[in-house]
Amino acid sequence: MLVYVVRRLLWTPFLLLAVTFITFVLGHYGPGDPIKVMFGERVNPEAVARIRHERGLDRPLFVQYADYVWKAIRGDFGESFKFRGQKIGELIPQKVLVSAQLGFVALMLSVLIGLPLGVITALRQGRWLDPVTVSTTLFFMSVPGLLVAPLLIWVLVILLHWLPSGGWGGLLDGRIIMPAIVMALPGIASWTRLMRASTLDVLGQDFIRTARAKGLRESMVQFRHVARNALIPIMTVLGLSLGTLVEGAFITEGIFGIPGIGRLAVDSLFARDYPVITAITLVIAVSFVAANLFVDLMYAYLDPRIRYR
Repeated sequence: MLVYVVRRLLWTPFLLLAVTFITFVLGHYGPGDPIKVMFGERVNPEAVARIRHERGLDRPLFVQYADYVWKAIRGDFGESFKFRGQKIGELIPQKVLVSAQLGFVALMLSVLIGLPLGVITALRQGRWLDPVTVSTTLFFMSVPGLLVAPLLIWVLVILLHWLPSGGWGGLLDGRIIMPAIVMALPGIASWTRLMRASTLDVLGQDFIRTARAKGLRESMVQFRHVARNALIPIMTVLGLSLGTLVEGAFITEGIFGIPGIGRLAVDSLFARDYPVITAITLVIAVSFVAANLFVDLMYAYLDPRIRYR
C-alpha cells in the first residue's frame, strides 16, 4: 500500500505542471488584456506598457511560465490584477476556507439525509414509501438554486424573521443555514438515488442470501452486510464531492453575499485576472488529486478483497 501511495504522489507534480501550463497558456492568449481592464476606460498606452514591463508580461511565454513555476514552488503566486497590492497566496486561502466550510456543511446535510433515505427506499421497494421518496427528491433536484434561494429568503427572513438575509459569519453562524440548504437539496436527491441503486444491487447478491440463511438478525444483515457493501461504489462520488469543496458555488455565494472562492473566480474572470484564475485552478487540481487518492484508500478499507501493489 505504501508503495502505491508513493507512486501516486510522485505523479502529482507532473499532473500539476500540465494543469498550470494549460491554464497559463489560455490566460496568455485569451481574450482581453488584464492591464487595460485594470485601467478601465481611460487607458494610457504608456502606462499600460510600463505596467506590462514591471510585471514581466512582455517577456516570451515560456520564460514567464518558468518564472511562475519557480516562484509557485516557493509559495509565491504573484499579485492580483484586480486587487492591487494583494498577494494571491494571502487572498485565496481566505476564500477557500469560506467556501470549504459552506460546502462541508452542505455535503454533510446531503450525505446524512440522502444515504439513509436511499437504504430505506431500497428496503421498502414496491411499497408506497419508495415512489414517494424518489419523486420528492427528484422534484427538489430539478428546482434550480436561483429559485430556491429567493423562496427561502422570503419565508425565513421576510415572513418569519428567523434568519439574517445574507453575509458570512463563520461555520457556527446562522447565516450559513440558508445557503447550505440551497446547496444540499440537489445533493440529497443524488445521494438518495445512488444509494438506492447500490443497495438494490447488493440485496440481490448471493452472500446476502447466505447471511440470511445462516439465521443472522435482519438488522445485522442490513447494516453489516448490505450497507457496508453498498457504500463501496458510493465512495467514488463521495471522494469527488470532497474535491469540490474548494470550488465554491458562485451562484449561491453571489445571492447570499458570501466572500468565497466561487465569487472570487467569477470576479477574476470578468477582470481578466489570470494569475488568480491560474492559482484557483491549481488549488482545485490539488484537491481532486487528494480526493482520488482518498477514494482509492477507502476502497481497500471497505472491501478487504481490494489490494494495491
